[in-house]
Parts: sequence; C-alpha cells; structure tokens
Amino acid sequence: MPYFVYIIKCVDGYLYTGITWNVRKRISEYNSGVKTVLRKSQLPAKLVYWERFLNKIDAAKREKMIKGWRRSKKDELIKSLH
Repeated sequence: MPYFVYIIKCVDGYLYTGITWNVRKRISEYNSGVKTVLRKSQLPAKLVYWERFLNKIDAAKREKMIKGWRRSKKDELIKSLH
C-alpha cells in the first residue's frame, strides 16, 4: 500500500507536514474538524505538496526530515512543484 507525505497550508499561513495512505480523506478530515491537530481558526487547510512512497517506513523517514527543516526550505520544496 502506498503512503504519502504531505504539506498543508492553513489559513494563517502555518505549514503542517504529515503522513497518510489517503491524502484526499486526510485533508477532508482536517477541514471538517475530524481527527485534527489544527485549531478551527487555522481552517480551511489547503494541500500544497505531496510525495508518494511505496511503504510507510520510507514515508515516515521523509516526513521526519521535512519536519526538521526551516520554513524557507519547506517553501522552496513547495515551489518546486510549480
């Protein structure tokens, strides 16, 4: 089963990095307030970046790497898609 590392951008500009097996479902959960670490004032959240991995271990390693980055490096990663 593939896993995804994703970055969402909240209304207040906050970038959140996470991991999931179903990106659409996870974004929907954030925006509906189900299973979310985000405050209501940060919603809605918009998907701005994602990467696909063949397994959860590789995805988790990448998630940890991205979470350790400064904001400027995350912004560069997001811009690389456009």
